[in-house]
Amino acid sequence: MTAGALLIVDLLLAVVAAAAWIGAGVTAAVRRPRIALLVFVGASICTLARVGTTVALAGNGWWFVQEKVLFGLPLAVLFALLAWIVAFRPLLRGQESPVVPLVLLTAGYAAAAALVVTFLFGYPLRISVALVATALVGVAALVTWRMLVPGRSRSRLAIVGGAAAVGVAGIATGFLPVAAIDTGGGHAHSAGGETRSVADLAGPAAVPPGVPVRRYELTARKSTATLPSGQKLDAWLYNGKLPGPELTATEGDLIEVKLRNADIDRGVTLHWHGYDVPNREDGAPGVTQDAVMPGGEFVYRFRATQVGTYWYHTHQVSDTGVRMGLYGTLIVSPKGPKPAGAEVVLPVHTFSGAMVLGSSDEVLDHRFRPGTPVRVRLINTDSTPHRFALAGTPFRVAAVDGRDLNEPGEISEQSLVIAAGGRNDVTFTMPSRGVALYVDGLTTLGRTFSPEGSGSASYVGVDETAGWKQLDLLSYGKPRSTGIDGSSPFDRRFTLVVDRTLAVAGGLPKYAYTVDGRAYPDVPVQQVKEGDLVLMTIVNRGLDNHPWHLHGHTVQIISGNGRVPTGSPLLLDTFEVRPGEVWQVAFRATNPGLWMNHCHNLPHADQGMMLHLEYEGVTSPNRR
Repeated sequence: MTAGALLIVDLLLAVVAAAAWIGAGVTAAVRRPRIALLVFVGASICTLARVGTTVALAGNGWWFVQEKVLFGLPLAVLFALLAWIVAFRPLLRGQESPVVPLVLLTAGYAAAAALVVTFLFGYPLRISVALVATALVGVAALVTWRMLVPGRSRSRLAIVGGAAAVGVAGIATGFLPVAAIDTGGGHAHSAGGETRSVADLAGPAAVPPGVPVRRYELTARKSTATLPSGQKLDAWLYNGKLPGPELTATEGDLIEVKLRNADIDRGVTLHWHGYDVPNREDGAPGVTQDAVMPGGEFVYRFRATQVGTYWYHTHQVSDTGVRMGLYGTLIVSPKGPKPAGAEVVLPVHTFSGAMVLGSSDEVLDHRFRPGTPVRVRLINTDSTPHRFALAGTPFRVAAVDGRDLNEPGEISEQSLVIAAGGRNDVTFTMPSRGVALYVDGLTTLGRTFSPEGSGSASYVGVDETAGWKQLDLLSYGKPRSTGIDGSSPFDRRFTLVVDRTLAVAGGLPKYAYTVDGRAYPDVPVQQVKEGDLVLMTIVNRGLDNHPWHLHGHTVQIISGNGRVPTGSPLLLDTFEVRPGEVWQVAFRATNPGLWMNHCHNLPHADQGMMLHLEYEGVTSPNRR
């Protein structure tokens, strides 16, 4: 059973155990000892089963069981044992006693407290949470005692005072200061040293001699997009186009883009997703620049040093702006003669009520002569993964996230699942029969590739692709040494445990998507030094997929959920961490700046799942 499945099973067992203990106490209180005994035994079995799921989860890492081992299970098991000592024999004999329902209900309160701590607070276990939860169990038990056994006693008052003291202590420890910087085991930067501003970490101020310049102007405005099906969408678009204009360049060119905002009230920027631009050009509002407000403009300038498939989008209120249509593609070709063949760029995007591939919400046809080399650039601009199936021809995945794979083999009848923000370049030779590209198993959206001239235009049906297995990129292609692996001498090691928990963000409590139990802007900053080799571990304790994206850096996958890549090295900018998974990636800190590090399910980022990676001595006049 996977860790993700174990997390769900453990949560369900915790709910059933708490409900069963309380049910046993209630039935005992209303004098139904036989029924109470049966429910009591069921509650005990569920509690014991939780011990088993905890042991199984522990094999996947301490992150998944810390609060269970240190708090939840000891509390639940202690009161379960007490219930067996006090309540089992009277229930078996049908005897009535107010102590029996009291003990059973208290066991229920303890099981409920364990559930609440896991579900609402998770990792890491905080002393304040443990103390407050313990105090609440004590108070609930005292209230129950008062209801079942009327009267006053000094012992009750003493216990009330003790529980109150524990609760107050817990609340007080919750306000203890938390470190604002995580150095990853390295040395902290000393104050007063040399500093650099983000504004100085910019692209070329002037055009270098002999360097071609690609100049573009993009204007963001509210618009109405009319799709080929006739459906009309309220959208925010760059230059009125869906998607925005395709920006192209050749390796070595200088790219200059002037962004204007016509009427997007909340402001816009341009972030070059997966492109390791100088920090000032990154388009992260509040960090590298202020958002461009209506009537304003901003010029981005950077060299085209990376070849491949990329895309751009607004990073201002990005969960709304990108969904509304503020995105486009960036394609950089290698130097030299253009390779023969055809190329198709296909970003997939979901609006509220419509999904488009490229600019169409219908199936369109491309016609190529048999024998023509075809490259299809698949781009996922959404916040959730998409499944692509290319049917009717063998193909190769030539590149992932813009980076070429090493000796990718020819495959067929395998689907491609592309993470949010990710890209796959698929290549094939046009056969003398039809080829179909399906998205998410839909018959109403996709592409067909038909042979020009003689040939058959018949296509493999979408139903035939339903059972195709997903291509495993960890074992695809041929290995090649990069000089970095799990045994490398890392200068910094960071672990990010992501979940959905109750947190305080900006001074306000919220049920947020969290990193180490905290929500942006209260997640500690990761600090690195230029030249550091950094290992970053992402642990998903939650029940959602989290596509992780670090700005300004290409990361190498060291292990994917415990598996070391055996195929081509995977150099990515976005990688999906599913529930219960643990991924390790490495990067060399060679691009100084202040960088966003976040989940690229953009609503998750907006609700707290992001933080900053900062280089020692880098400051920002825009940071807030």
